[in-house]
Amino acid sequence: MARRASPKKPDSTMDKAIELIKWVDSPWKLFEVVLLTTLFFLGYFAWDSRQVILNAITNSSHVVKIREVEALAPIAERLQKDLEATTVIVFKANLVVNNRTTLLALNEKGRDKALDGGNSSLFSQDAERNAGMLAMLNGEVQCAPHIVNGKSSDWESKQGVTFVCRGSIPPEMGAFDGYTSVGFKTQPADLTAVKTRINLASTEMAK
Repeated sequence: MARRASPKKPDSTMDKAIELIKWVDSPWKLFEVVLLTTLFFLGYFAWDSRQVILNAITNSSHVVKIREVEALAPIAERLQKDLEATTVIVFKANLVVNNRTTLLALNEKGRDKALDGGNSSLFSQDAERNAGMLAMLNGEVQCAPHIVNGKSSDWESKQGVTFVCRGSIPPEMGAFDGYTSVGFKTQPADLTAVKTRINLASTEMAK
C-alpha cells in the first residue's frame, strides 16, 4: 500500500518573515514594504481611536477657536514665567487634514521666530506622539520625558528640554483647536500644579 503523504504544515511566522526578506531584493521593494507597513500602522491606529478623533473633529468645527498670535504671546509669557519653564510652544491644529502649525515659540531669551508658521502632522507612526495627542483630545494634560520626533521637538532639545507637558486649547474634552507644549530642563516636582496652570493658560488662549 502506498504511503500517504503527511499534510503540509502551515508556514510559521518566522518562515513568512524569511520569505519576505528573500523577496526584498531591490531598493524599490524595500520602499514598498516600508510604505505599506507605515500605512497599515496609521490605518490601524486611526481605526482603534476613531471615536475619540471623530468627536474631536466634530466639536472643533463649532464655535471654539484659538486666539491671534498677538493675544497668545503675553499669555504664553506669563505661563513660562509662572512655571519657570525653559520653553513654550503654541500650535494651531487641524484634525481634518492631520496638520499642526506653529504659532509662536518662547525660550529663555524670549520669542524665537525660527519655528513660526512651520507645518507638520498631528498623528504619525510615532506611538508616543500619538498617545500624547489622544490624551489631549480627552482633555488631559500629558506630561512625559522629552522625545525628539520632529523639528519643534528638536528645537526644544537644543534649548535643554528633557521633560515636557502638553495641553489642549481649550482644555475641555473634545474642544480641540490647538495645544501648548511647555518644556523643562528637569521634571517639575509638582505636576498637578503644572497641569492646573497649563489648563488656565489654555482657557485664556481660546476665544
